[in-house]
Amino acid sequence: MAKNPIQWFPGHMAKTRRLMKECMPKVDIVLELIDARVPSSSKNPELEAMIEGKPHILILTKSTLASPEVTRAWLAHYNKTGVKAVVIDSTTGEGIATLADAVREVLAEKIARYREKGMEGRAIKAMIVGIPNVGKSSLINRIAKEKRAKVENRPGVTLDKQWVKTEIGFDLLDMPGVLWPKFSDEWIGENLAITGAIRDQILDTEEIAMILCMRLMKYAPKEFMARYKLTMDECEGLDGYDLFELVGKKRGLLIRGGEVNHERCAKMLLEEFRSGTIGRISLELPEEV
Repeated sequence: MAKNPIQWFPGHMAKTRRLMKECMPKVDIVLELIDARVPSSSKNPELEAMIEGKPHILILTKSTLASPEVTRAWLAHYNKTGVKAVVIDSTTGEGIATLADAVREVLAEKIARYREKGMEGRAIKAMIVGIPNVGKSSLINRIAKEKRAKVENRPGVTLDKQWVKTEIGFDLLDMPGVLWPKFSDEWIGENLAITGAIRDQILDTEEIAMILCMRLMKYAPKEFMARYKLTMDECEGLDGYDLFELVGKKRGLLIRGGEVNHERCAKMLLEEFRSGTIGRISLELPEEV
């Protein structure tokens, strides 16, 4: 577990919450992006109160980095609890048609009323929200079929709202990524740090990488051990520090005296997890919620 609770709520996030509240009456539906690897940790617990009963769809992003089996279990969980959810890969475009259908299904009555009033074809206004680095800009660019939003693989790139027209009958309001002032559980902050939703610059990345080692042994031991040429006999009973040290030694990330270069090892582990190099791995299961 992290020695110090992880929190990150810079001033622009407070501004974003005010913007969301101001703009809510202008939209027909809210599209909340969550990370398919950590659906529970990446879902904003404050959003339900903020959207004031507005129709709401969950979009599981980064699905090609998550376990397909676990993602299907999450979809079944949301379906069982009456939550509309879809899975999208912004890189390949897989699931985009599913999203358009889901939005029209949820807004069927409103669309019918527009048709009755002779307003058929009126653009649906959708607000896109989510935590930092969850893929909002990538999704918008995919739907718009051109680069309208700045995309980088780090949190905090979009800092102001922007409207984007699309070819599928939606006007999308892109909001900056926003977290919430205090995480209810250390596990949430750790998951958000591991997946890249919190700036590495404010984190003890070596500690986060050690926590990641423990998560990988719990949720994806075969992939973890295969990637770093580990055996169960070597790993069994080790804590995060010892697993981290073992990985560093196996990779030859050493400094003078044969000690592990912790900075290089942490950077390597986090980059390989976030890029999917270790495998398609989910760090949360629906039965744990």
